[in-house]
Amino acid sequence: MAVPTPLLLLAMDQRDSIEQKLYDLDRAPTPQQAASIAANKLLVFRGLLDAVESLPSGVRPGFLVDEQYGASPAELAAADERVTLAMPIEASGQQWFGFAYGDDWQRHAEFFGADHAKVLIRDNPALDAGERHGQAERLAAVSRWSREHGHDLILELLVPATDDDLARVGGDQDRYDREVRPGLTALVIRFLQDAGVEPAIWKIEGLDTREAAESIVQAARRDGRDASCIVLGRHAPKERLDAWLRVAAPVEGFVGFAIGRSIWWDVLEGRLDGSLDEDEARRRIAEQYSGYVRTYLEARG
Repeated sequence: MAVPTPLLLLAMDQRDSIEQKLYDLDRAPTPQQAASIAANKLLVFRGLLDAVESLPSGVRPGFLVDEQYGASPAELAAADERVTLAMPIEASGQQWFGFAYGDDWQRHAEFFGADHAKVLIRDNPALDAGERHGQAERLAAVSRWSREHGHDLILELLVPATDDDLARVGGDQDRYDREVRPGLTALVIRFLQDAGVEPAIWKIEGLDTREAAESIVQAARRDGRDASCIVLGRHAPKERLDAWLRVAAPVEGFVGFAIGRSIWWDVLEGRLDGSLDEDEARRRIAEQYSGYVRTYLEARG
């Protein structure tokens, strides 16, 4: 079996979190603020391009960016053969999956010719059954569209702990991540598959053991499916993210990562407070992205 080409995405599709937490906005951005957010998305993309020049052959660098603030880098990425383009379909900051552009979602999803469509969802077997089934139905429609139109679907799956989940581990979030979340993630994957949701790639929260990573791949590839998995960053500190990459990279079925805020959040804070100029910001983004690429490739062997 051929070894898959690693897909190494720099994720910059955040919208609500940038508005509310990076820019401290409590209302819709002004035109000037929106222009600043858009400029910073373009800056991050340029930092990625700076890194692309020195990446080893046989990898697929990519950029995950939204239409709302990232139309300019999306157009540039779509025209650049070196870069894979992924774009989100979901409305940002919602508890349950809804379309960013309502009934017009397909036209927007096809406009830039992205290689991958991406949907972020939150799910847990203990959540409301009606909401879960409704979300799964909407995802199944996206899944069918993605196969028919050639935009391989990346499904970003967050499995937040319920109060009962945390009670099982004495309120310890790290124990939940290590002991409980992997099993719940596999259950959610199977639930969605049974509802007709068949992404090309499952974007999975970091896992602490090889056994957990193998169990997720087993769920993703149940009954002969050919889906793959990538690791998401979750704004984790570098040491923890490096550990997640080292766990996943050697596991057959994991094919890369999608890391965002861990690469660029602190850099953009420096741009906003004036402590970093654009050249230094780009250098740091390129350096940090390249560092995660090295970690992943070295662990992959």
